[in-house]
Amino acid sequence: MLRLRTIVIATTMALAACSQQPEGAANPPAPAASAVSTSSAAPAATDMTSNPFYSASTLPFQAPPFDKIHDADYQPAIEEGMKQHMAEIEKIANNPEAPTFENTYVAMEKSGAMLSRVMTAFNAVTGANTDDALQKVQEDEAPKLAAHEDAIYLDSKLFQRVQTVYDQRDTLKLDPESARLVEVVYRNFVHAGARLSDADKAKLKDLNKEESTLSTAFTNKLLAATKDAAPVIADKAKLAGLSDAELAAASQAGKDRKQDGKYVLSLQNTTQQPELQDLTDRATRQALFEASWNRAEQGDANDTRKTIERLAQIRAEQAKLLGFPSYAAWKLDDQMAKTPETALKFMQDLVPAVTGRAKVEAADIQAVIDQQHGGFKLQPWDWNFYAEQVRKAKYDLDENQIKPYFELDNVLQNGVFYAANQLYGLTFKERKDIPVYQPDVRVFEVFDKDGSSMALFYCDYFKRDNKNGGAWMDNLVTQSKLLGTKPVIYNVGNFSKPAAGQPALLSFDDVITMFHEFGHALHGIFADEQYPTLSGTNTARDFVEFPSQFNEHWATDPKVFAHYAKNYQTGEPMPKALVDKMTKAGKFNSGYNMTELVSAALLDMNWHMLGADAPLQDADKFEAAALKKDGIDLGYVPPRYRSSYFQHIWGNGYAAGYYAYLWTEMLADDAFVGFKEHGGLTRENGDRFRAMVLSRGNTEELAKMYKDWRGQDPQIEPMLENRGLKDAPKK
Repeated sequence: MLRLRTIVIATTMALAACSQQPEGAANPPAPAASAVSTSSAAPAATDMTSNPFYSASTLPFQAPPFDKIHDADYQPAIEEGMKQHMAEIEKIANNPEAPTFENTYVAMEKSGAMLSRVMTAFNAVTGANTDDALQKVQEDEAPKLAAHEDAIYLDSKLFQRVQTVYDQRDTLKLDPESARLVEVVYRNFVHAGARLSDADKAKLKDLNKEESTLSTAFTNKLLAATKDAAPVIADKAKLAGLSDAELAAASQAGKDRKQDGKYVLSLQNTTQQPELQDLTDRATRQALFEASWNRAEQGDANDTRKTIERLAQIRAEQAKLLGFPSYAAWKLDDQMAKTPETALKFMQDLVPAVTGRAKVEAADIQAVIDQQHGGFKLQPWDWNFYAEQVRKAKYDLDENQIKPYFELDNVLQNGVFYAANQLYGLTFKERKDIPVYQPDVRVFEVFDKDGSSMALFYCDYFKRDNKNGGAWMDNLVTQSKLLGTKPVIYNVGNFSKPAAGQPALLSFDDVITMFHEFGHALHGIFADEQYPTLSGTNTARDFVEFPSQFNEHWATDPKVFAHYAKNYQTGEPMPKALVDKMTKAGKFNSGYNMTELVSAALLDMNWHMLGADAPLQDADKFEAAALKKDGIDLGYVPPRYRSSYFQHIWGNGYAAGYYAYLWTEMLADDAFVGFKEHGGLTRENGDRFRAMVLSRGNTEELAKMYKDWRGQDPQIEPMLENRGLKDAPKK
């Protein structure tokens, strides 16, 4: 997932700029002893000029000086950043000179340097390494940041200047990227309500403030609820089936929570949990599933249902003010799909195939249960456990046979990085002198094919109680030729951290996640834009997942796979017989996997197609009715995310956009066919893809960008083939 930044300008609305000072190669590196952030309890600097965010970082690539940043530094820096930014914006809006591209659009691109510095770092730590103090800052500042954004987009003087240049754009002889900037920024203003009456602007500001407050509250409630819901198991026998490494990790989680002698099964953000595949005790499986399913529905302070019910209502009201029938119609207006009806039909057309396949898979699983005289009907907490048995029976494949070949560092170095080297000529060197926000974080310098230094890449892969669930990519510094900045990118995951001295062994799904997030990273690393608004991953939601899902394909490329799939103890490659089993089992469980994804995407779209006149919804009743309406209410295949813990759509900016994962699967699978038609894993193919897609950001219409590279519009057949759905039963 690409994480949507709530940095006032940047990805969300596209006005903010990073520091204008160029990254200097001559800057001395920080000493290794300072590579980890110091105590969060240190007091804030009383003089703003000594605040670590006040000036551009002197570290390589202007990387954040996490060794000098304390929790108490963020809030004053955010406040000062907004103050500076607003002064810059007011200067632009009140400029007595006639509006020009330079004194309006370029000036806005250069504004907000301090705010950008603090918000990129703040978003990183609040997502991956938060605490009570940071969450309090989030809650305090969210409505202020929303108001700050509104003050810019709803400024009549500023918009008049923006519109004047926009109206003159055809006579200004702008280069293509500058012309694109004019169109994108103007559209962003209009989309944000710049043409509303003063009375409607006031209403919109109130709604935006409330939405921001509730979205932040949702995120913080969910983090606490997920932590609290983790089952605590006292009897080791109840955990039969887990590996020694998994037991050690659960024991360590117990110690971390002062539950010595007990085992804690920490929850990940999805409905299904990894341990459900191995736990032999059905009661434990049920308890774990229900802990996950009901995590945010306990009727306590962390219950999210009232929050999301109001959020859905607010968004519908926002859309009505802006002249749209629903929030989804407003959100998709500038996306590739264009309308929610198009996205909805795309998903609904998949339902018969995905549910048909899932029902066949369910019958296979029920047959195993019956053969074993289980005496029960398949339930969602049974699926993964018995599906694994079906896989073993059909393909003689055991997940635990596979994991020893996927040690995390080896996958990273000899898989993810190796594929990037083969395709694009990139090389990577670990930097232990760059400060990080948590000791598990690693930093690599990225070098281009000519040996020139081009980016920093941070990776933070292990699960923590103070980390949001899921996996994502984001920028700490955004690339811009105008500002002289190079990209500083990070990937975050939630893999189980092994006990001390044990290897970090991954499932193949985890391997795919690493390749996926690094696809986003490449999109940011290769950014080669003049303007930060158009740089890297600042594209439509239903395009931005395309490079990441495309990059997943290299995990199974024979040359790449052979380079990293090696036993962590012996160094021996995965035996051909085991590789063949994996290949044959590649489409196994595809009906389940696609059904849980499509059902979640349909839930999102149904929530955000509500009109402003619709009554306040009951979250559980609405969810059940929506799934039934779309014919995807299979009791044994719950949605990948339940409404009450759907962080993507209530907290991370994917509202009315979760369909993008399916839409971009279509793009990615079609694109991979294009690669194979021209020789597959070659530098020539990689360089062309980089030049025509990965380095282009949002500098032209994305459908045109794709077609120019591919030579045709995307076709859905490769997606159906790749997901095992081409010949799936339709009922």
